[in-house]
Amino acid sequence: MKNLLANIKITVEEKVYLKDPESSDKGKMIIEHGIKLMEELGLEAFTFKKLAERTGITEATIYRYFESKHHLLVYLISWYWSWLEYRLVFATSNIASPEERLRVAIRILSGRIENDMDFAHIDEVTLQKIVISESAKAYLTKEVDENNKEGFFLSYKRLNKRIASIILEINPEYQYPASLVSTISESAHQQVFFAKHLPSLTNLDPKQENQLVDFLTELVFKTIKG
Repeated sequence: MKNLLANIKITVEEKVYLKDPESSDKGKMIIEHGIKLMEELGLEAFTFKKLAERTGITEATIYRYFESKHHLLVYLISWYWSWLEYRLVFATSNIASPEERLRVAIRILSGRIENDMDFAHIDEVTLQKIVISESAKAYLTKEVDENNKEGFFLSYKRLNKRIASIILEINPEYQYPASLVSTISESAHQQVFFAKHLPSLTNLDPKQENQLVDFLTELVFKTIKG
């Protein structure tokens, strides 16, 4: 299993990038430092010029990989969702019970993560912070319909569909599995953000590690089981 995991490659839709950053050391450096700088500055203040200064890679070279910082953001968010799906598949492959697989899925969506040494150039802990604070900006744009047609959000939709199918195993009569999964996916980020910045909008304590998982688990199972 360990050797199999080591050979896994997380894929991102080709339309998102001009040149696959996984294909070269410079590309991996752009991703590695792009994550750190975007989390540090925020998307609005982040620029390829600043990334070039941080990495020593020319700005022109960065533009050979990504058309814009929005495309880089979409790449990072897409990579994150694909990584979560990869974790979900392996975590649930030997679990027969759909109820237990759904509990695992909720933990993966909303629980604490650790850096994955199989992808040494990706700081998943820092990337999760970007997902929490910036991921909505990947699709809340005027170009969302065009981006969607180009496949920008396939990894997110694929993960949600996988979890929705588990819900239907538990209750085939439940009418809103996709709506429920997208709700908990977004809530997993929003509740963390609210707890840190707008605490009056949530009952969650950021110091209580399992609260969010417990809240979403209760919400989902009470919803689908009535």
